[in-house]
Amino acid sequence: MQESEIWITRLTNDHFAGFANSILGLVGIHSQPRPWADSMVMQLLVALILVVVFAILRMRLSADRPGKLQQTFELVYEFVQGQAQDQIGHAAKRYLSFFGTIFLFILACNLIGLIPCFSSPTNDYAVTCGCALATFAYYHLMGIVANGWRYPLQFAGPMWWLAPLMIPIEMISHLARVLSLTVRLYANMFAGEQVTLVFLNLTYLVAPVIFMGLHVFVGVIQAYIFMLLAMAYVGSAVAHEH
Repeated sequence: MQESEIWITRLTNDHFAGFANSILGLVGIHSQPRPWADSMVMQLLVALILVVVFAILRMRLSADRPGKLQQTFELVYEFVQGQAQDQIGHAAKRYLSFFGTIFLFILACNLIGLIPCFSSPTNDYAVTCGCALATFAYYHLMGIVANGWRYPLQFAGPMWWLAPLMIPIEMISHLARVLSLTVRLYANMFAGEQVTLVFLNLTYLVAPVIFMGLHVFVGVIQAYIFMLLAMAYVGSAVAHEH
């Protein structure tokens, strides 16, 4: 059993270990007695919570009498839309689904650890790397969709004779984006949670409240920065002026 195994992970390993091992077997990984990690279970829980929230929101949508939940998500939508338009322009609307999804998913992952007996999935570098790889794949795909066969030309530089130099530099630069997104989110969330846990062990009143508030602030800011960088990368990839 993992030392850090929380209660929901323990239940998942007790009842669904066989399901996880069958999936691991498909990719050539040997069966494990406790295949589920905290971060894996918490990611699935966050995704389930978001699905349920949006299912409830869909049932309650009203143009005449919007409820508080609808008004809240309308504000989120307008915020994401405004940021995307600043980064990409009028074509931003077609990419809002990805930006909104990555923002809300990371935000929920960052903040769910504040609930007792839960942990933040973004404290695991594998989770933040997954989000970074999804962003990496998405903006390249959108670049190909927007520019077609001309998209790879932006890696060659403004002049053909610079291509042997520019292509390796551009490849390293784009791979560094994955590392940057991964490390920035993971390091900030891991450090924030460790600081909060230290002060929770020292005192049980004023300091925990302050540092939990700081943790919320850091979680929101990191989700915003991740989304903003994703917008910048998509904007660069779909731009026609290279």
